[in-house]
Formats: sequence, C-alpha cells, structure tokens
Amino acid sequence: MATEFSREFFADNRIVKASLRCAHKLREKDLDRIKSEIKKLYDATEVILNITVDESLLSGYVLQVGDRVFDNSGRHQLDKMMEGKPSLATLKTRIEDYKPAETSAEGGVVISSADGIVHIDGMNRAVYGEIVTFENGAKGMVESVEPEQLGVMLFDGAETVGVGTMVTRSGKRAGIPVGDAFLGRVISPLGEPIDGKGPIEAEGYNPIEKQAPSILERQSVDTPLHTGILAIDSMFPIGRGQRELIIGDRQTGKTSIATDAILNQKDTGVLCIYVAIGQKESTVAGVVQKLRDRGAMAYTTVVCAHASETAPMLYIAPYAGAAIGEYFMYNGEDGKPANAENPGGHVLCVYDDLTKQAVAYRQMSLTLHRPPGREAYPGDIFYLHSRLLERACKLSDENGAGSLTALPIIETQAGDVGAFIPTNVISITDGQIYLTTDLFYQGQRPAVNVGISVSRVGGSAQVKSMKSVAGTLRLDLAAYRELAAFTQFGSDLDAATQQQLTRGAAMTELLKQGRYCPMSVEDQATAIWAGAHGYLDDVPVKSIVRFRGEMLDYLHHSGNGVMDKLAEAKKFTDEVEAELNAAIPAFKAQFIA
Repeated sequence: MATEFSREFFADNRIVKASLRCAHKLREKDLDRIKSEIKKLYDATEVILNITVDESLLSGYVLQVGDRVFDNSGRHQLDKMMEGKPSLATLKTRIEDYKPAETSAEGGVVISSADGIVHIDGMNRAVYGEIVTFENGAKGMVESVEPEQLGVMLFDGAETVGVGTMVTRSGKRAGIPVGDAFLGRVISPLGEPIDGKGPIEAEGYNPIEKQAPSILERQSVDTPLHTGILAIDSMFPIGRGQRELIIGDRQTGKTSIATDAILNQKDTGVLCIYVAIGQKESTVAGVVQKLRDRGAMAYTTVVCAHASETAPMLYIAPYAGAAIGEYFMYNGEDGKPANAENPGGHVLCVYDDLTKQAVAYRQMSLTLHRPPGREAYPGDIFYLHSRLLERACKLSDENGAGSLTALPIIETQAGDVGAFIPTNVISITDGQIYLTTDLFYQGQRPAVNVGISVSRVGGSAQVKSMKSVAGTLRLDLAAYRELAAFTQFGSDLDAATQQQLTRGAAMTELLKQGRYCPMSVEDQATAIWAGAHGYLDDVPVKSIVRFRGEMLDYLHHSGNGVMDKLAEAKKFTDEVEAELNAAIPAFKAQFIA
C-alpha cells in the first residue's frame, strides 16, 4: 500500500526518481546536465538521483528511470564490439562506426533471488518466454508475469545475480541455435558445445517453445520406425511421428531400449536427438561412448542437462531437443524449407527422462509462488508435457512429409503406474512400453510386460511380413503367463494345455535380446515365424536364444537367398515359406543343443 501511495505522490507532483551508476564520481555540472535531460524527457519538476559508483563499468554511466535503461558505459561498448567473436577487420569497423546509445532499453531491477529464480520490478511490457539480460552478462527467461513483478528463471550466473542487479529486455524469444553441424555433438540446453570439440557453426535459430502443428498440417502415421528390438517391433510397433512412452522403475532397462532404437536407425536416414535430463555426467558419457563406438553419433545430437545443473536448465532441455529435431523435420536435404517437392527429414527424439523435468518444474513453480496442486505438483504439469509431446507428428505431403518421433521415458516408484506423472504422460502418448522389475530379475530382457504395454498405432506401422506372424503373439503370451501362474502347482495337465505351455515358454525365451544387438526386421519376422510353426518346441529353453542366432546366420549364408527374398517381398510368400520349411529342419539336424 505504501508503494502505491509513493508512486501516486511522485506522479502527482511530477517528481522522477532515477538510479545512476557511474564508473567514477561525476562532477556537479555533469549531474546537472543529466538531471536537465531527465526533466525534459519526462516533463518533471524535480529529479531525485540515487548515485552509486561501479568501477566494473570501466567508463561512462548507466541510468535507469523507471523501467527504462540508458547504458553508455564502457563495458557495454566493449560487449557490443566483441559480440559474436568478430574478426580483426570487423572489430576495426565496429570501433570506427560506434556511436553512444541514443535510445534506451526497457529494464528493471532484481528485488529477490533464490534457487535460480529471480523476481524483477519494472519491464512492464515484457512477455512470457522472452529472454532478458542481466548487467553481469547472465541471461534468463520470463517465466511468470504478475501485476507487480516478473518471475525470471536464470540460465547461468545464478551465483552473481542478487538484489539490486539491473536487467534489460532483449525482445527475443528463448531459442537455440540449430544446423547440420550439431550432428555428432554433445551440447547444453542453450546450444553450447560441452564435448570439448570447439564451437559449432549454426545455420539458424529455433524457439524452444513452439506451437504444435495443426491437424491439417499432419497425416496419419503409417511408416514403421524399427527399434531393432524383437519384443517391441513385433508386439508394440512404433511408427514415424508416433509418441511411445517407455515407463518402468529405475534400473529396468529403459535407457537401453532408447539407445538400441538409436543404434538401429543407422543407414535409415532417421536422425536422432538424445536428451539427458538430470543424469550423472558419467552416465551420459557412457551412453555417448556406446553410440560413438557403434558409429551412431554421426547422425545423433546429445542434449545434456546433467544432475548438477539448475532447475531451469533441466526444465528447458527437452524443449531444446524438440527445437533441434524440428529444424531437421521442417527442412529438406538442401537446407531449404520442406515442401511437396523437397521432402523434410525424419527425426527420433528420446527424452530421458521427463520425471526429472517435472520435479525441476515443481521446484521452479514453488519458488515462483505458484499454488501447488495434486501431490504438491503445480496444476499445469499436464500442460508442461503435452505441449512438448504434441510437437511429435508426421507432416502432410504439402509440408514435406517429415516426421518427429518421440520416445519419452518416465520412471515409476515401486511400479505405481497410477501416480500423477505416469498417468499424465500415458494419456498424452500413443502407447506405452511398460518394463517391470519382476521380469527384469527373472532374466527377461527387455523386461516388457505384454499385459499393460500397448501401441495405439498398431499394425499401421508394421511391414506385412511382421504383421502376418505377430498378429496374435501378444495375446498368446499374455494367455501363457496367466496359464503358467494358474498351473504352476498342478501336475496333471492335458496334452493341449501342455502344448500351450511349451509353446509359450519357447516364445517367451525367443523374445530375449541382449543390449546393443538390434535385429533387422527380416530376422525378427523369421525368428517369430519359426517359433509359431513349432520349430522351437523341441529345442531346450536354455538353448533357444543361441538357436535363434545360429539359425539366422545359417539362413543368411546357406539359405539359398531366402532372407534376401523376404527383404525384397516384405511378406512371407509361398516360395519363401517353402524354402524356410526346407532350410530350418536342415539347420536343426546339425544344431547341438
């Protein structure tokens, strides 16, 4: 109330209060000149100057009147001249052309600072999502717009921004540099390289927050995006432009599925973005090294906001990954905007994981004094993830037919898929791959629970060869597990039940697959075809995985080209089935269990 009274009093009496920071103590005549200019500009009868000396300005002064900042300091001049790391010739030109600032920037002052969040008085025309610059060079983004103050999240320099620090508007939306040069690099959520390989030459600048494509800009998902994982490509197929959630407790193999999917995109033309949110640096380094060892970094960009980063950095990391992916989706091979004649790119984006982003957003929201909602989370936590995942799509032919496929990862607590964050993301995505601890410790890798996992795109994103053999596999496995649990204490089983248990055990074992060993879709379809036609029923369960590997190797090298025929036809023709019926028994005759 006192603040409002003061403002009204000064306004009624045409008194202007201003803050003046100067590099050294000014002479009286210089102060009189500054006051005279302020009176003329603001039609004031009196000017009250709050003067401080700041030697870091080098020379000149910084004057703030309300939310306007006039920066004529030597440090500002130097920063302008050195902007963008200019060459010597460019620097000389800037020095010769430099003129003192004749216009002002809109600014304010920090009135509170805590945990990477600052509140600012002034800058009444600032908008949500705008970048602001602090006098020490730190940058932040407007995250909360209130009648009396702004809430800004800091990207850097949190330890040097305190009460009284001056801040100015930039007029720019928060964004990230993009370009082909980012492939093969590890960057921060601000687009800065953190892999020690030097600067990255950007080709554009994409906003991190962007409205998702409309319905008319999209088309149906119908092109497979193979992960190379037998259990997923057969029962829960993923299409280009889909959003498939990977969910499960910690240490159940969620990241392994995502990295295997990235490895399997080699030579497919699909570019990959891996966003690491809140993970240890050593963990991310291990993933990057695995990708590099297998040649996957050539088509992959890693965005890393590690565990020691501030909450705002964890919050913007997935949006930065989406912005980079959208650059490739909306541009053709020539770097020009995609259209019907210039197809856009295809991108796979992994968010590992969004649970940590939600926790970071909760921390930010509570510091911004927003009211908590269910489970102490802010009420808009659903919107946080929906506006990110809705950006995944397959564009229409008129827009280049590019695609952005999202694989968000969510960590559950003790298998509680009904908790707030898991149910939010389940309702946003087009299906989920649910990994359970019980199956993981039983040796079932990947530990996919076929009962609760689903892909809502389904057979639309499968080739005919896989669709024909895997149509009832998921239901058969679910029925087998229920039957096995029901009959585990019984001994008197009829022949049909015993046959169902034998086939189910063989197919369950067949789906086991090691890390970093993606399979081609032809190999996957052939393996399931062999199991469905009873060729594994008499193979000892412990030998089935080895049988699968050796059988596929035999078919590739001694199968009279049957695998090539299957790859070409993309379905099991009568000729292909006849050759498999001849080749597989020949292999079994020489297989030693």
